[in-house]
Amino acid sequence: MGKVDIEYRSRLTRRSALRKLAAFLAGSPLLRGQQDPFRDHSRVPAMNELLTALDFEPVAYAKIPRDAYDYMALGAEGEVTLRRNRQAFDWVSLVPKGAADSSSVNAAAEVLGIRMAFPIFVSPTATQGQLHPQGELAMHQGATAASGTLMMISVNASFPIEKIAAAAAGPVWYQLYARATVDENRELLERAQQAGCRAVAITADEPVGSYREPTLHDRHMSEGPGSGRGRAAATRNRQVQAPQNAKYGVTGGQPWLDWKLMDAIRSFIKVPLLAKGILTAESARACVAHGLDGIIVSNHGGRALDYSPSTLEALPEVVDAVQGRIPVLMDGGVRRGSDVLKALALGAKAVGLGRAPRWGLAGYGPAGTQRVLEIVQGELVLAMAATGRPRLESIDRTLVKIDF
Repeated sequence: MGKVDIEYRSRLTRRSALRKLAAFLAGSPLLRGQQDPFRDHSRVPAMNELLTALDFEPVAYAKIPRDAYDYMALGAEGEVTLRRNRQAFDWVSLVPKGAADSSSVNAAAEVLGIRMAFPIFVSPTATQGQLHPQGELAMHQGATAASGTLMMISVNASFPIEKIAAAAAGPVWYQLYARATVDENRELLERAQQAGCRAVAITADEPVGSYREPTLHDRHMSEGPGSGRGRAAATRNRQVQAPQNAKYGVTGGQPWLDWKLMDAIRSFIKVPLLAKGILTAESARACVAHGLDGIIVSNHGGRALDYSPSTLEALPEVVDAVQGRIPVLMDGGVRRGSDVLKALALGAKAVGLGRAPRWGLAGYGPAGTQRVLEIVQGELVLAMAATGRPRLESIDRTLVKIDF
């Protein structure tokens, strides 16, 4: 090779210059400084790569705004109850029956006239429009596609009750934060019944607005009209306003809810009425005495009162108190089919999922909700077979050992 050829090959060409510039930029700290250090920037996995309901949470986190994720993920104050809802399932062990024919498992149930392929329902959660453009409509479509799973619609939904109920064919119930007057409640409940809701659950576990430390500190310290706190109360459609100078005072919620109002509401409801948020035997017996048709053991997903018991811990007490006179349902911390089985063993007739279907909706739309529910349904069938309990009637407290 001559001298001219050597000089030509060693010369910096346009292509090599661009290649070196690209290599520099790829390793540049300036480029890394533009990335969000708190998020994983790897690709979003295909839905069929996700094996459990828990796998959907990081996908939801990656795909929705941070405030929308925080609203759904956080709990009250120090989040002790939020964590305890999950921890309680670790304190209950499943005991296999041994020799039992589990070749055919049937998890079908019936609750208050609703036939269910699985004793699983979608718990009511607000403002699902934060997660998907079609919000509750998409959730209802996904729930219906998962073997006609029952969906409970929140009074604080992003869409009108009539539009949500008409979006799919699956059964729907309605959740209500009671209003201060009978007429206000009548108007909402008549709309829900006309839309086809086949039961009504009145939430009793949030008499006052809750306080979530990580995101609401500044909002609670704000004062005057137009503050973040006032907007939050308006968003939740609550009727009570705090004084302008109230920083950590009572606001929102439904402090007027008592048995007198519950009795008045009961008089014009033509469908079953349940109380949601019952955690004690005393409250459970009161529900029976006042003619309610069912109970949902719930602590608002750990979002209302911190240091309250987990719902799984409270469940046996409530079940024992009603003595089979009305069905007892529960939600709170449920993520796996084995969680559902443990709750059924402790007396629940059906078990609700709140956050997990939201993860599916945020990540993949209606198909994501469907997939989350189908995963949990499949895990329940597997757990029933593995423990030798092929029918719901064969599930009782001998299935579990408790170490609360």
